[in-house]
Amino acid sequence: MKRLWSISLAVFFAAASPAADKVRALILTGESDLPYHDWRITTPFLRGVLTDTGRFDVKVEEQVRGVTAATLAGVDVLVLNYNGPRWGGETERAVESFLESGKGMIAVHGVSYGPFYGQDMTKRQVVGPAWEAYARMMGATWKVENVGHSARHVFPVKWIDLDHPVSRGLPPTFLANDELYHKIDLTPNAHVLAAAHSDPAEGGTGKDEPMVWTVPFGSGRVVHMTLGHDLEAMGQPGFVEAFARGAEWAATGAVTLPAGISAYPTPKAGALRVLVVTGGHPYPTDFYSLFEGYGDIRWSHAPTQAEAFRAGMEDRFDVVVFHDCYDTIGDKERAALQAYVESGKGVVSVHHAIVDYTSWPWWYEEVIGGKFFNNDLPGHPKSVYKEGVDVVARPAKGMSNHPVMRGVPPIAVHDEVYKGMWHSPRITVLMDTVHPQNDTPVVYLGPSAKWRSVYIQLGHEAETFHHPGYRRLVHNAILWAGGRE
Repeated sequence: MKRLWSISLAVFFAAASPAADKVRALILTGESDLPYHDWRITTPFLRGVLTDTGRFDVKVEEQVRGVTAATLAGVDVLVLNYNGPRWGGETERAVESFLESGKGMIAVHGVSYGPFYGQDMTKRQVVGPAWEAYARMMGATWKVENVGHSARHVFPVKWIDLDHPVSRGLPPTFLANDELYHKIDLTPNAHVLAAAHSDPAEGGTGKDEPMVWTVPFGSGRVVHMTLGHDLEAMGQPGFVEAFARGAEWAATGAVTLPAGISAYPTPKAGALRVLVVTGGHPYPTDFYSLFEGYGDIRWSHAPTQAEAFRAGMEDRFDVVVFHDCYDTIGDKERAALQAYVESGKGVVSVHHAIVDYTSWPWWYEEVIGGKFFNNDLPGHPKSVYKEGVDVVARPAKGMSNHPVMRGVPPIAVHDEVYKGMWHSPRITVLMDTVHPQNDTPVVYLGPSAKWRSVYIQLGHEAETFHHPGYRRLVHNAILWAGGRE
């Protein structure tokens, strides 16, 4: 089973369920096809930052010109991540009324200029009538003949008002890796929260320039951040804290979020301790992305049997995820692994791990419930595989409500199929397929009710590891195997 190596960055954000006490946020984005300010990349990131705090229920609107007052009726705060044409009278009036009524908005980077002011800053020319209320809403105006920014570089940002709810309790400075906007004319009622020195050596003004400020609009609150040029800029910890806390303040007038907000969830106290075991077979490194972005698991990696299977491992781990591929296992390692399983701890086996320890009948007969035959054996011919096949796995009849299957849709992927395996008659099939080149079971529980074991056949291609349904399946399997259903 030859594997193709692939390296990519996976960012996955889990969606929070709406609740009465959550701040209802709507991200206004879309339309622009500029090679910079790529909303298709940055909008999911911003949504993830807010969602992962647990404080926000976030929705996204990519066709802003269709927004009406009715659209905004159930919203507390707007997140403006937009750099495109004007929206039209009805939408613009709806946003004005939304803020005047006491609601909030936080505006990020590229919204600082553009057709809203009646000018195209990229072409240095007037493009049409300005949205009169926009300058008051943003607390700033731009002069087309001199506005700009220094070269992209790393620079410190200093909180000017450390007593404001957005900045209170934060370190006095943070680092930005960004464009440093300069020559912005703030309106008299704008209140600067943070500023940065614009270094002449980087093409700057030699002055301190505003980076974060607030401005009232009617009874509403607006936070304006010139930071956030791209994903790298937004990923800076200082940006994440300012953005999330700024959004909460704009919505409510107060900040309950703590300092130390991260763009990437960190494991919480009591998170499942997961050991990921590899070795014996190449695989796309995208595989590791399956374990990132969750607060309910804490994972470590062992690339060899000797590192993975040691005496007392049941005291260190709650779930072992197998993505290795060895026919045999050493005596010491086998004893440690059997003790782990018999202690009641969890097992999740992925893809080519069906070949694991096929010389050890107890493992494939009692724990996994399946076996891929690398060679012809008396009574059973060699199993076969085929790479690059479009295959669909669907929830088995009556299994949609099983904890492993909650929220898992039919999964259609371009992956590897297996045919001619042995399956125990005692397995519980959770997902199956009718593909003629694959055996019917695709995801199943092991044959013994004494321990928790899940096998997931799919998992050959990098793209499979990024499939939302597949990711949900693997995460559910880990939680169920660890007794957290």
